[in-house]
Amino acid sequence: MVIKRSVGEHIFNIFNIILMLFMVVITLYPFLYVVFASFSVPLQYVANIGLLVRPLGFTWDAYRAVINNPNIISGYRNTIFIVFVGTALSLLFSAMGAYVLSRRNLYWRKVLTFLLIFTMYVSGGMIPDFLLIRNLGLIGSRWSIILPGMISTWNLIILRTAFYSIPDSLEESARIDGAWEITILFKVLLPLLVPTLAVIALFYGVSYWNEWFRAMIYVQDRTLHPLQLILREILINAQTAEMTEGEGFADRWAAAQTIRHATIIVATIPILCLYPFLQKYFVKGVMVGAVKG
Repeated sequence: MVIKRSVGEHIFNIFNIILMLFMVVITLYPFLYVVFASFSVPLQYVANIGLLVRPLGFTWDAYRAVINNPNIISGYRNTIFIVFVGTALSLLFSAMGAYVLSRRNLYWRKVLTFLLIFTMYVSGGMIPDFLLIRNLGLIGSRWSIILPGMISTWNLIILRTAFYSIPDSLEESARIDGAWEITILFKVLLPLLVPTLAVIALFYGVSYWNEWFRAMIYVQDRTLHPLQLILREILINAQTAEMTEGEGFADRWAAAQTIRHATIIVATIPILCLYPFLQKYFVKGVMVGAVKG
């Protein structure tokens, strides 16, 4: 059966297509600009004025300079450690906390929930945070980046709401079979929340991947700096001199411009690669956590 559409519907669809294509272009072009610039010959790139629709020349020199930079390698190593360990611990403790707060027979449940939500609006500030990290002996350690932000109140609330969406009959059946709380949580409830856990893992992973501020304050050893702090030094502080030495660049200043773009790509691509694998869980996971209040 062919559905006939009116002239107004055709015009509306054409307008939507044009609008969506425009949104795609203005969203995607900045990323493509960085990609084109990173592969461009430095002198040709800095001489260009206006839009960049293709690499000006083609060279891998900027990427070779980035890969040969030992700070980039150590930054990747530190960031991977922070992301994997931090995300695993954050998921574990967020799930355990959300499970406890979702128990309807928990004493002071509303008070505990209020105190938890209160932290979203009021913070102790940087000085108490620094004093706490110092007294715990975490200064100069990668754990100073992981532990303070290990649990996000927003993510915990999403998980708590997701637990509410699971029928009580499943938990009751498990208790009749003699299951304890740990068994109920890890073998009954959490397998039902895989989409939500995938989304929360993505939130935590991106947060840890982009973390640089705590590292700048608490970690002075350059070999322990995460990738984003190294990226900040290259982009903002223009620390590219050591990356242009011995690479055969005709103009170091021009080479520094393409190196910055190559560094952005190297620091961005890994986290972008996660989205295709988690995309199918994204909408479903958030909706599962939004069924009940």
